[in-house]
Amino acid sequence: MTAPGTRPGTVLGGMLGGRGARILRGAVGIAVFLGVAEAAARAGLLDDAVPPVSEILAQAVALLGDPQFTGGVADTLQRWAYGLALTIVAVIPAGIALGSFPAAERVLRPIIEFLRPIPSIALIPLAILFFQDALLAEIGIIIYASTWPILINTIYAVREVDPVAKETMRSFGFGPGAVLWRVALPSAAPFILTGVRISASIALIVAISTELFVPGAEGLGTFLISAQSGTDAIILVVATAVWAGFIGLAINAAFVAAGRRLFRWHHARGGEAV
Repeated sequence: MTAPGTRPGTVLGGMLGGRGARILRGAVGIAVFLGVAEAAARAGLLDDAVPPVSEILAQAVALLGDPQFTGGVADTLQRWAYGLALTIVAVIPAGIALGSFPAAERVLRPIIEFLRPIPSIALIPLAILFFQDALLAEIGIIIYASTWPILINTIYAVREVDPVAKETMRSFGFGPGAVLWRVALPSAAPFILTGVRISASIALIVAISTELFVPGAEGLGTFLISAQSGTDAIILVVATAVWAGFIGLAINAAFVAAGRRLFRWHHARGGEAV
């Protein structure tokens, strides 16, 4: 029995916890949006080319039994994982070095700022000519696109480490390597992971986009192209796009969960519920 004046939503939020309440509100919002879209399509308020939500979701479920679709998803995720892993291995040490040596970062900053705004999709023809292989071209574009969030976040995270903490370590006789390992990296790690999380989403977008344009590529993008020429093309394309969005959402949620688990102290210090 609730106390007088207490809102049911407040009680439910307290029962579920802060995170559970946020998830519930999000789920309710999605359900309302889907319901409104379904009703609008059935009532003829939308263009005839726009299929009802129920048909799209039914097609999305049916895609799970399509070997071409599931194989395409597996191919895309494999290239996404390869590209992101290679970027992490190469770029994080580079970002740590540039963040630790401001003089080197100032020398390379003009090059970074020149390359960073170039759209990765615009480099697809160059990647095809350079690699002459669809797989290598896709991975190369993924690496290029996912480099910048990781690099910039790592540079600034290392640079913004508390100088008092570093000076305290040095006053106790610890060398630069120990200061980096014991102070700089633990403080910078949550922000580096944020860069990796952003790059993970970008890498997925670029992987699918590259598959749309690179001849001989295989993956979810290739499946989208073939879906455009089939019967019920609109429903099939939208259902595939729904899966692409869901995969991106799942990847982002996985990195968020990893960050909460690995850096509970960081979220607690920031006042965020863990």
